[in-house]
Amino acid sequence: MGSTAHHDAEGVGRRDLIKRSAALGLVAAPGMGLLSACASGGGDDDPGEGGTKGKTSKDNPFGAEKGSKLDVVVFKGGYGDDYAKAWEADFSKKLGVTSTHTGTQEITGKLQPRFNAGNPPDLVDDSGAQKINIDVLYKNGQLLDLAGVLDAPSVDDPAKKVRDTLIPGTLDPGLQEGKIVALNYIYTVWGLWYSGKLFKEKGWQEPKTWADFLAICKDAKSQGIGGLAHQGKYPYYINVAIMDLIAKKGGLDAMKAIDNLDPRAFVGSDAAQEAIEAVYEVVEKGYLMPGTNGLTHTESQTRWNQYKAVFITSGSWLENEQLKQTPTDFDMKFLPMPLLPGSKLPFEAIRAGSGEPFVIPAKAKNRAAAQEFMRRMLSKEWSTLFAKQANSLTILKDGVDPSVRLRPGTQSTVEASKAAGGNTFRYLYTEWYGEMGTAIEAASNELMSKRIQPKEWLKRCQAAVDKQAKDPASKKNHRD
Repeated sequence: MGSTAHHDAEGVGRRDLIKRSAALGLVAAPGMGLLSACASGGGDDDPGEGGTKGKTSKDNPFGAEKGSKLDVVVFKGGYGDDYAKAWEADFSKKLGVTSTHTGTQEITGKLQPRFNAGNPPDLVDDSGAQKINIDVLYKNGQLLDLAGVLDAPSVDDPAKKVRDTLIPGTLDPGLQEGKIVALNYIYTVWGLWYSGKLFKEKGWQEPKTWADFLAICKDAKSQGIGGLAHQGKYPYYINVAIMDLIAKKGGLDAMKAIDNLDPRAFVGSDAAQEAIEAVYEVVEKGYLMPGTNGLTHTESQTRWNQYKAVFITSGSWLENEQLKQTPTDFDMKFLPMPLLPGSKLPFEAIRAGSGEPFVIPAKAKNRAAAQEFMRRMLSKEWSTLFAKQANSLTILKDGVDPSVRLRPGTQSTVEASKAAGGNTFRYLYTEWYGEMGTAIEAASNELMSKRIQPKEWLKRCQAAVDKQAKDPASKKNHRD
């Protein structure tokens, strides 16, 4: 992903945003609400491999031991890592547990050797372009089942379990075979972005159809401006457009066909064919920002901030990631993916849900403190700290103090979420099947560079689905 960041809404806007994310909860796991408190790799009360453990109390149910150390590694991308430092300072003040803090983009490079040696950190934000795939860590038995944290009492209301204070459906991306092994902490929306200032200057209206979108790209090209920028070195981003178009054209069934490894997920899917042909039209007509295929995420985004392109695809970390590069009067705006003719979902429908997976390794030496730290991440105090430092919403319902002011891009995501209501969707194949996700990204990269045509893209994506379907373990993940 190359990046990540998110923001926070105020008062009523936030509540409305938060009420309606239920369409994310589509995973078929009947016992999901009843995930038992058994934790893999030793129970919560067994210091065993979990190492350090102190006295438990009402305010410290896991027994984080005063004077112990917590080893925290955070992906330092679009959200930065100041929020984690603020959390760590508060944790030290309140519980006397100090932290060793590492902020990095090289998650795999720094952590793979430590996991392999059985010496992982205690808490990891496993994100970014160089993340270690959650499904791989899970299959290797290297992740703690987070049921213990989710069933612990909430910091704000001990009468409630932590899991009951979260936006519905936001735990789903952390599911592996019915267990929550990753906590996706940040409430994210994905789609297109543009400059309100540029739109005003050019007299453009927000495009609601793909034809309107192409018309703006054409007009922009005639004025020497790129239509669409994308983060060419990280094809994850162009898949935001492709996959959104598939879901909006074919409805939730088209999305679930991909997550459920359907033999007609791509080849034989009208929605997939129309979506990829629509995106390829942007390439064929020369509407891409020149050079975008060879750029990293921040390079592409910075050129977009310089008005060298009208649109860019991204998630809602974009605003925070580009704070230093964005002109003060840029007026960043979020746009749901415009519609292809005959789309089953409305224009207002958006891909939304939780991002930025935090995990506790099964062999964490200070598991008690790691679990207590995660429990506090899901408190209003820490959720608000995050909002102030990272300009983003968390998965905690009404989790941000109304005094937190939102930047324009984030405010526009709050309004878009409100307008979407129940029309939100979220793919899960990226979390369940890392290898398949990478293969689809590689095909998109080839397509955007004009090395393959839409028909070949469909074939390659279907081959990736079919290969994944042969793995017997894939039967354990399913959406109804």
